Amino acid sequence: MAESTDSSGTDNSGHWFETWFNHPLYLQVYSHRDQEEASQCIRTVLSVSGLELKKPASLKVLDIACGAGRHALEFARLGYCVTGNDLSPFLLEEARKEALNCNLQLELTCSDMRDIPASTHFDLVVQLFTSFGYFDMKEDDRVVLRKVFDALKSGGWYVLDLINPVHLAGNLVAETRRNAGNLTLIEERAFCEDKITKTITVTPPDGPKLTFSESVRLYSREEIVALLQNEGFSVTGIVGNYQGDPFMENDSPRMMIFCQKP
Repeated sequence: MAESTDSSGTDNSGHWFETWFNHPLYLQVYSHRDQEEASQCIRTVLSVSGLELKKPASLKVLDIACGAGRHALEFARLGYCVTGNDLSPFLLEEARKEALNCNLQLELTCSDMRDIPASTHFDLVVQLFTSFGYFDMKEDDRVVLRKVFDALKSGGWYVLDLINPVHLAGNLVAETRRNAGNLTLIEERAFCEDKITKTITVTPPDGPKLTFSESVRLYSREEIVALLQNEGFSVTGIVGNYQGDPFMENDSPRMMIFCQKP
């Protein structure tokens, strides 16, 4: 996996997701991902799955790779019993503080998504905002799917939100420059075998430049559906964006897959 280093050459060794997601600058770089986007995404999840027709307090939700809790907090606001899981203590602490500030009930657990305990008591598991495909080996992705299956009740829903690789291939922007608060950012993107990689160069108002890397495996619709089915899931539908529009292979930026445990 990629590592993050600063301009002085200091090596912050570790998988990219262990270092980058635990860095205080992460939330500032992605500050354009706001609560309204999260709210729209959750409305789509509940509408397409039909769970909006059930009493929220009767349903248990697990948000895998919940980060600072954008989606988990929205579920909690709506009255669901929510557990957010992430590997980053920093992001989980941000989620905890926001839940406290908003007087929301939110259980938070810190573990690798490959180590989620088998509980068989969740009605819904969500994995949103491209939080799948981080590992070196595909078998690790299969382990995640297996863990999700084991965590669900019979009839429970799993919603997996991925990049649509066909749309990405036709619309990739190799380099962008933007500001995030007082930071200047350069984001460079490239395909590397079956992954999309992004190198983020952060220039603060004072101090050295910082460089972080991201690497996510891309799955075609056919491949991810086959993986889900092999783990026992029944795939019921795919939508192409957070508004819930039908999935169009050439035009949809997202590939949000809805499936159930029989």
